[in-house]
Amino acid sequence: MLKYRFPDGFTWGVSSSSYQIEGAASQDGRGPSIWDSFCREPNRIARDENGSVACDHYNRMESDIELIAKTINANAYRFSIAWPRVLPEGEGHVNPAGIGFYDRLVDKLLEQGIKPVCTCYHWDLPLALQKKHGGWQSRRVAELFAEYCEILGTHLGDRVDTWCTLNEPEVVLTAGYRTGVHAPGLMLDEKGVRQVTHHLLLAHGLGTQALRKSITRQGARIGLVHNSTSYSPLTESAEDISATREVFHCENSWLLSPVSHGVYPAELWRELDKNVPETEDGDLAVIATSTDYLGINTYFSTAMVSGERGEIPFEKHYPRTLMNWPVTPDTLYWTTRFVHELYGGKKPLMITESGSAWPDKPQSDNGTSVVNDLARIVYLREHLKGIHRAIEEGLPLEGYFVWSIMDNFEWSAGYEKRFGLIYIDYENQKRIPKASAEWYRNVIKWNGF
Repeated sequence: MLKYRFPDGFTWGVSSSSYQIEGAASQDGRGPSIWDSFCREPNRIARDENGSVACDHYNRMESDIELIAKTINANAYRFSIAWPRVLPEGEGHVNPAGIGFYDRLVDKLLEQGIKPVCTCYHWDLPLALQKKHGGWQSRRVAELFAEYCEILGTHLGDRVDTWCTLNEPEVVLTAGYRTGVHAPGLMLDEKGVRQVTHHLLLAHGLGTQALRKSITRQGARIGLVHNSTSYSPLTESAEDISATREVFHCENSWLLSPVSHGVYPAELWRELDKNVPETEDGDLAVIATSTDYLGINTYFSTAMVSGERGEIPFEKHYPRTLMNWPVTPDTLYWTTRFVHELYGGKKPLMITESGSAWPDKPQSDNGTSVVNDLARIVYLREHLKGIHRAIEEGLPLEGYFVWSIMDNFEWSAGYEKRFGLIYIDYENQKRIPKASAEWYRNVIKWNGF
């Protein structure tokens, strides 16, 4: 008998992103992205690795989708589209081979009974737009993003019914434009970072409008994917919960308040003083364009107690993943709850990324290579308990997507950090489903555990 049973129709998915798995960086007319350029700069990426080949998914897409169906049987697959593969210059002519790849990908998913969930932007901005306009520092790039979204909606909107505009704008602006550890590797001042924020949010609103205009599939849904800065109360006292909710709002409101409520948080706006971004009349109305769901990416949380703010030393209580992130299973429950209370209203929520990296290595079992990733299974099991609790309490949580379907290029960390349910041997591109893939397949089969 299942202890944790999920509602009928619950979405069990897996996620990936274009630059992290596709490879084929200069194949079939794809233009360069900011990540292609960034990876060529010395000491930017661990061991000076890059995504030019990655998992070679571009050339192995059909067999990869069949493997997903066979070994996991997920009912949804969240992938992203490489903007420079579709528009090599970021604007202008559409590359037929590029859009054709995603056309075949969508058809293959539907053939295998897997719902396609399409992310329009997962960080691989066309390099041409960075050079010509300064990337997300320019309002023009937000406008061009809308044109790109309209192209995607026109070509794929008859079959794809779930869309994400931007993936994790907070990471784009912080890692790409504040600390410089991600492409394009800039370190802007406060005003510059806030301007990037505004343009990303504007791109989301304009992109949402463009998708609505171009999608023909009835009932298609559009949303933003937010990387939550997550906090959990150390105890479930009313005082700790209230203190945690307040900090959660402070850390997430700059991005979510404009999207959900059409306003920037007033107190933060005053504190920024001369560093507030330049805006135009009507921008906030565009940013707050109605969406159909909110995607949440979250991997760990910081503990909060009443009257204090700061990280509780998780290393004394919880194991850490290969990313040095604490394993905090309550994260998904509290993040979902606070997002719902502060920003969600009646809007459905989905966990669009959650997962863990471990030092996975194949072992031989009677001549067969196996990867016994027990730590990942425990991680998934404990975090799914939090999702189950959220649903039991009536929160509108509709789906869960594991990050990620396969080991991949993990940005500045290169290839050492393995998040996948499927092991990738990068020397020969061999795929080995891990023990966690079988465990997750059974969860999907039973709709619980």
